[in-house]
Amino acid sequence: MANAQAGSSQRVLVSLAAAPHIESSVKWNQVQSALRAQLPLRNIHWKSASHTSIRTIQELDVDLVPLDSPREEHSQIPVTVLEKPLLNIYIVNTDLEGYKNTIRKQIKDWHSSVTTRKNQEWLIVHIIRPETRTQTANFFQLKGSVLEKIRSDFNTDKRERCVQVAWSPETDAPAVWAELINKIKDGVFTAFELAVAQREEEVKRSESQRQMPGWNFCTFFILKESLSSSYEGVNLFEDAYGQYEELEASFYHLKEENLSWFGTLITPVSGDDSAPLLSMKRKAYRDFILANTISVFDFRIYLLSRQCELLAQRGRLNEISKKVAAFLGGFGRRLRDMEDTLPPFFIESWIYSSALSAVEYCDNWASRFSITGTQLNSFNAAKGELLDLARTQLDIIGVTVGHLPQKSPFSSSCRSPGQRMKTTSTLSISNSDILKAISDDEAFYKLYVDVTNRAIELYTSTGRRKFALRLHGSLAALDLHRGEYQNALSIFMSLPAHYAPHMWSSLEAFMLSRALDTHTDYQQEKDTEWIHILLSFLKSYVDNLGAELLMHEKDQVEYITRLVENLHQAAAKLDSGILVIRQIEIMMTYSVLRRFDTSESSCRNAESVSKCSNSGDEGRLFPGRDDTKPSTLCKAAAAGTYLLDSSELRVAKLCLQWQHRKPPKAFSTRKETPVLVYVPKDLLALDVNVSQPDKIELGEPPTLLVTVSTGRNHTKKAIVKLASSGVTFRPMDAYYSGGVEPLLEQKRSEQLQVVDNSIILEDIPAHSTISFMIPHSDTSAFQAMKITTEVEYLTVPEPSLSRTIRMTQVILTTLPISVNVEDFFRGSRLFSKFTISTTSHQHVRICAAELMTQKDGLDGVKISSTATKNRSVVTVTPAQPVNFLFHIDSAHGPVHESLILRIRYRMLREEVEAVVNQTVAKVVVESPTPHQHRAALINQLVEALEGDAGWVGLYGITGELKVPDTPKDAANKETAELLKKAKELLKDHRHPCPPEGKWREITIPVDVPHMNIVASVSLQILSTPFSDSSVKTGSLPPLYAGQPMSATISIRTSFHWGSGAGNKEHRYMLRYDVEEMVRDWLVSGPKRGDFTAADGETKVVPITLIALHHGELALPKVSVTALPLAGELTMGSMAIPSIETFQIHGAETVLVLPRGGRSTFVLNMGSNCN
Repeated sequence: MANAQAGSSQRVLVSLAAAPHIESSVKWNQVQSALRAQLPLRNIHWKSASHTSIRTIQELDVDLVPLDSPREEHSQIPVTVLEKPLLNIYIVNTDLEGYKNTIRKQIKDWHSSVTTRKNQEWLIVHIIRPETRTQTANFFQLKGSVLEKIRSDFNTDKRERCVQVAWSPETDAPAVWAELINKIKDGVFTAFELAVAQREEEVKRSESQRQMPGWNFCTFFILKESLSSSYEGVNLFEDAYGQYEELEASFYHLKEENLSWFGTLITPVSGDDSAPLLSMKRKAYRDFILANTISVFDFRIYLLSRQCELLAQRGRLNEISKKVAAFLGGFGRRLRDMEDTLPPFFIESWIYSSALSAVEYCDNWASRFSITGTQLNSFNAAKGELLDLARTQLDIIGVTVGHLPQKSPFSSSCRSPGQRMKTTSTLSISNSDILKAISDDEAFYKLYVDVTNRAIELYTSTGRRKFALRLHGSLAALDLHRGEYQNALSIFMSLPAHYAPHMWSSLEAFMLSRALDTHTDYQQEKDTEWIHILLSFLKSYVDNLGAELLMHEKDQVEYITRLVENLHQAAAKLDSGILVIRQIEIMMTYSVLRRFDTSESSCRNAESVSKCSNSGDEGRLFPGRDDTKPSTLCKAAAAGTYLLDSSELRVAKLCLQWQHRKPPKAFSTRKETPVLVYVPKDLLALDVNVSQPDKIELGEPPTLLVTVSTGRNHTKKAIVKLASSGVTFRPMDAYYSGGVEPLLEQKRSEQLQVVDNSIILEDIPAHSTISFMIPHSDTSAFQAMKITTEVEYLTVPEPSLSRTIRMTQVILTTLPISVNVEDFFRGSRLFSKFTISTTSHQHVRICAAELMTQKDGLDGVKISSTATKNRSVVTVTPAQPVNFLFHIDSAHGPVHESLILRIRYRMLREEVEAVVNQTVAKVVVESPTPHQHRAALINQLVEALEGDAGWVGLYGITGELKVPDTPKDAANKETAELLKKAKELLKDHRHPCPPEGKWREITIPVDVPHMNIVASVSLQILSTPFSDSSVKTGSLPPLYAGQPMSATISIRTSFHWGSGAGNKEHRYMLRYDVEEMVRDWLVSGPKRGDFTAADGETKVVPITLIALHHGELALPKVSVTALPLAGELTMGSMAIPSIETFQIHGAETVLVLPRGGRSTFVLNMGSNCN
């Protein structure tokens, strides 16, 4: 929005004075013209001591006046601080000699005059020609210049009030006035701040005396308004507006009994009801205020007008309309209390005229600005609200005089038709349009339509569809009242389509009900169109349960009943049926579905687990309140919780369907509780499960294990089909889990087929399980597979009824365990340590781990385990892995073929479930219905173990399985007894030895590493210089700190595990390096050196060790590295053979004793030194 400055009636004054001979010259007019050309002042930043923020003034108009200009004499009435000049300027144009002789005395007289004036600043301007400044630019000449003399004579304080301007009429340029303009800005606002501070102090002093006798609000108002006018004069409109806001707040705090400073609430005169609300020229408001005779009505209008004028100066037009609307509504209600003293329809005419005039004023003010975008929308919407307020006054007038009916939407705030408030006033309203509308109904209708259309146009342009549509409804109601049924019906039928997308159910239902009434009044046939209107109305009514709807009928039940009866009659006369979706809600009560026998139902999942296709006997609902609970039968129910999707109701030839899915939150009109249907798991139904196979061989094509359990169903035929995104299954290569031959070549009692990538199983007895493996493509790029398994099957008792089970499972492609290996070379033996850890949060039970050769074996390779043969089952937890150690002996050098690591394991959950199954099988063997109790007991025991993990620690050590108690333990007496026996058996369970049960197996190929050089290093202390020759060989002599010790380093090399195995002529260059242990040992001798190594040879190096302190010390380590092979390159660099070094003395320590000795000192204890 472009900023616009509106000139105030009072401008800032700046006085100009000069020597008499200058003021009478032509040059004086030239100086004034040049100075006025620099005005108005621009970009002024003012920081007041009483305000925290900096005020910015874009432009400020300044009037230049003579110092001795005649001024009006003013009374004691407070006026703006801009009435007198804020800055006084004296122009000097003379040389040094003239200044001394004449001008200094004239300046002194002027200075004495202006310094006695309160809240005014002064400034002396010395004007010289530009060439004069160039000639006098010398420093020594400048000290004796006119400007320096003026400063020394008059500018005695720190504030700089003297400025020099190098100007001539021939070379006028804005830059020469820059310093002077800045001084003017500074001087004007320094004086303004002083004047405002004094006026603010007067306002505070007056306000503090408001509780004292004699205080007058009107006097206080004029005083504070002068402060606002001062701010307005310098274009500080926000500060000026703030003063009126404070005055309005002060007025609101006045009590009714303290309104003696005003006249009556209102003293209506001719024209008050039709005069422009925001006009300041209609009455002498300030004179009334000063005389304490202004009415509250006129005072509030004056205060509102001043506020709106200041808001318009800043372009805040939206606030003007809102402020006017709030004032008209609030003060209009206050006038209702004394309506009997006002002319008839005075309030309605005043509000109507004021609203329209405010819109006209806003449009005039808006012409100064460029309003676009959201600001334009807000501006038009605010004007639309004013026009809507004016239309409401026409509603009141129309209903009162009988032009409009006493019904919605006209009767929102109207008195009874024909009823007029009795009044004692002899005056009448002056608005000619209202007077004509009261006497002539056609004039009233024309005025009503014009004002309503103007409001609709403004609402539509701002996107306020709801307000515009409401007014369209009012026009339709007006057409209905005037007998124009076709127009009314057309509007009522078109409006609901606009309300529905926004979920404005109240307005939608009201308009639909009016359309139905209009249809009846117009005596139209109840055809298909009428049925659709009625169903739309019933939908809105049901969505809100009849609450908060704009129903025009008092008896809603009777009204709805009559409509439904008419619907039934109209539907019976239809030539063809009508299917209506989502029109009426059917309230149904669903309980937990019971489990049916196979003779009663079947299980079939139509699309997904979130939708269930229900079928059953048709139910008949009768008129009135029907508490019928229709039973449902689902022939294809998979276990889970379902959401009711749709219901259907038939009325004659009309079919109503209701979609029960919850609408999005953004479009929901009420809180809807979804209808949930819980279907318990049928433990004896046909089931299919997909899992990883029990035996996994890494490096072989991946497979999945599919297990089909028939349950109670003797299955005649079952078609199994698997699908997964990104995975290709190969059913043609499937085989039974007990064999490896293709499935088509298996010769079993059941006939098997593979058709269209589906596996067909036939004639499977009840309570039997069949498992097969199905290969699939590589899934190493996926962490898990989402597999959809579909089984379509027929049972022997019902061969014509096809059932389908569709299940989705997520199968992890990663293994439950991970294996890491670490190798240690020791001569011709290789030690391999395998660390097994779990890859998930579950515990894994490890039965055994074996490292073996291929089936044919390897010549000269022997593998042994360091574990005992009777090692018990170990448990791998996320925090505790398990290690297995093997050693490999190779008689012929390195092993070139891969070995096999075979691990037998099972998940702790699988082991516990197997124990539970075995225990339950023993318990239910004597039960008359073992299959039914077996499934129930297993389910309860597993749920109890899943709910509390406190049994895991004890079970891992002893095998005892202590099942926690659950609330379902006593659900059935017979089941509870069997459950108690099962718990006792599980408590007595112990881990069998050897371990029993089904174990999973994983086979991992293991490559044996190669090592070119294996070096074993030994450091041995031989003797000391003081060792006794009688010390036996192999034992160390006593070692003392600081004593030299002879030692040898022995390095034995072996090429057994490398490419040079068995080649006695092969040589490598090696380098040894003795570890620096500067705190424990001092090493002397060849601590580092290179040597040539051969297979089976030993390099011996003598060194000397000196222990630096006593204690048990570890011997220094010796590192051995291989040097690059001469002439061999790997990836462009010299090849370095691989080498592993182990310290034979790595765990050895030696005891170093402290050095012993004795010293004798003789001290003279006598006093005689002789």
